[in-house]
Order: sequence, then C-alpha cells, then structure tokens
Amino acid sequence: MLWHVADAYLLPIRTAAVLFPLLAFVLLVPVAVVLYRRHGVLRWWALSFYAFLYYLITAYCLVLMPLPGTAVDVCREYPRMGQWQLMPGNTFADVWKESGHRVTFGDLVLHNSAVIETGFNLLLLLPLGVFLRYHFRRGPWTSLAVAAAVALSFEVTQGTGVFGIYPCPYRLFDVDDLVVNTLGAMLGWWLGGQVGRAMPALNALDERVLARHPVPFGRRAVALVLDIAGAAVLSALALVVVIMFGLPAWWGPAVAFGGWFVALPARTGATPGKRLLLLELVDDSGARPAAWRLLLRAVVLAVPFLPPLLLVLLAVDTFGGRGVPGAVLRVARSGALDENVLLAGLFAVAVGVASTVLVALYALVVRLHPADRSLHELASGVHNRALPHHNAPHPVPAEQGDDEPAPAPR
Repeated sequence: MLWHVADAYLLPIRTAAVLFPLLAFVLLVPVAVVLYRRHGVLRWWALSFYAFLYYLITAYCLVLMPLPGTAVDVCREYPRMGQWQLMPGNTFADVWKESGHRVTFGDLVLHNSAVIETGFNLLLLLPLGVFLRYHFRRGPWTSLAVAAAVALSFEVTQGTGVFGIYPCPYRLFDVDDLVVNTLGAMLGWWLGGQVGRAMPALNALDERVLARHPVPFGRRAVALVLDIAGAAVLSALALVVVIMFGLPAWWGPAVAFGGWFVALPARTGATPGKRLLLLELVDDSGARPAAWRLLLRAVVLAVPFLPPLLLVLLAVDTFGGRGVPGAVLRVARSGALDENVLLAGLFAVAVGVASTVLVALYALVVRLHPADRSLHELASGVHNRALPHHNAPHPVPAEQGDDEPAPAPR
C-alpha cells in the first residue's frame, strides 16, 4: 500500500523537474536584480530561492496531478468530488473506515491509506514553513497567514476543477486537508528556527563575500545584460526615426549607444542597468568620470560584440539579395546547394567563436585582476562602485562619539 501511494507521487515530482529549468531561466534576470539590490550578492540567496521555487512547483504539481485524460468525463467519473467536505474532523471517520473497524496498529496506522494521505498532507507544506523562517525571515503570525493562504489555494484549485478548466472537480475540497497543510507549515516554521541556529546566517556570509569582492562579477554582468538589451531597443527605435527622415542608417544606433553608455553616465553617474543594480561609475579618484573616459570605456567594452554586429550588418544585405547572405537566401528559395552557403556557415561559426573568446578573455581578466578590473576599465580608468544594498548595515556616523547614544529608530 505504501509503495503504491508513493508511486503516485513520482509523476508530479518528475513533472516539476521538467518545468523548473524553464521557469528558472525565465526568472533568472528578475531574481538576480531583486537579490543583488536586497543583499548585494547572489550565490547563497539564489541557491535558497531556487530551492524554494523548485519546492513550490513540486507542491502545486502534487496538488494538480495526475490530470484526468481528455477522454474522461470527470463529472461522471468523480461525482463525489463536487460536494466540498466542510466538516472538520471527517478524517478520523475516514481512518476508522479504512481500518475496517479493526483496532490494530497495522490497520489503524501502518496500512491505513487515510493516515498515509494525511501524513503526506502534513509534509506537503512543511518546507514552506522552513523557507518562511530561514529565507524570508517571517514571524509566526505572518507565516501562519501565508501557509493558510497557500493551503486554501490548493483546496480551491481542487474544488473548482482547476478554476473551471474541467467542468467538474476531480479532487475533493477537504477542510481537514486545509488544517493539516497549515499545521505542517507551522511545524516547518519551528524546524526552521532549529535550522537557522545550526547553519550560518546568510547575511554574515554576504558580508564576507563583499569584503573580498565589493562589486561581484555577476552583479556587473546582469547590469551589462540589461544595458545591452535596453540600448538595443533604443537603437531599433532610433533606426526607424533616422530612416523616416532620410538620414544615414548608422546614425540612429550610434546616437542611441552613445547616449546610453556615454551621455547618461556623464550626466547621472550610471547607465540605467547599473542604476537598477545599485552601481555607479567612478574614475580612480572616486569622482564622476569625464565623457572621454566613458567613451573610451564604451569602445573597448564593445569589442567582444563587434563580430556579431558585423554578422547582423551583413545579414541586412540579404534583403537585397547580394553577398554571401544573399546567396543563402537564393539557395533557400531554389534548394540548390551553393559553395557560398558553406562560406556563410563557416563565417557564422567563426563569428560566434571570436565573440565567445573575447567575452571569455574579458571575464578572465576580471578574475585575475586583484581589484576585479577588466580590459575596458583598465584602458579608461573607469570602474564600478557599489552603492549600499537594501540590507546593508548602517554605519555609525564618524562624528558620533563612543559614549553618545545612537539616535532612536523612527
């Protein structure tokens, strides 16, 4: 009996394992932005958060799956599920029924499907309580409210046929499950306190990392990704504008990239991506850098991305049917192999390899340099400085004496 019940839980767990990488990839940049702004570093908090995300996906898969097949008439196959079970304590009657009215340990507990199912319901939200206390730092009442809301979402999802996707529910809304799920979460919250005492505080680990690397490489990389994406969108819009006015096409991207990576930092001290990641650009004296330094930094930083840009510019030629990209288009239309197709493929591979090698070189220099500087920073004398993250400890003002009491919090 126990193996049969456990086997029914394997499908939801396998499904969650398939869904998790996709959702984790989609949330990668937003999660990184939030965690860097809040903690200044990513590694420990990201590991904890993604463990929580995988657990949450698994929990909802366990609630929803296995789904009825398309050929199943759920209204006819599951008529009892349409009546919500709102009587507290009904689980005890189910335990007695499943025992066959026999008072033995095996019948009442060990081989009793109602007890086994209740045990799984108790364990279902236990990790939620651990995460609420250890990762999210929530107290008992907030954790109780969150756990009750999550448990209620489980039951409502089941009781409404996944919010009307199915004409009738295929699982039962049971108030006892709601209570047991919530109790399991609060048991997890208590265990989270024991875990917190046994493991080092994440904030203490953060400060150790930031002491060695005040501006982590990943924080700069996320800011760069956001800047490149934003500048690319702005360049596309600028390209449309200059074409409308009959100006040279390269003017639009040049002005957009110059404004994003040179003019804005010269004016505000940071690009939009760096501002979002709580970073600013400074020169070796700690002051806002001159425009020529920012321009030199942008030019050197752009070198790894020039090969793909060259490929894009050549691809534009495809629309006119000229050059190697044009030959690829003609082959695609005619189906006849052309030697230029091989050249185009080799060229694309060479471009990808060249860009990858250059990006790796820049990253390697950051890793090897004692101050975490890369080639564009060494060439321009402009580097990143981290602004205080949200959970950073507030330093005591220098003019405050040792015997002077700290100001009371407002």
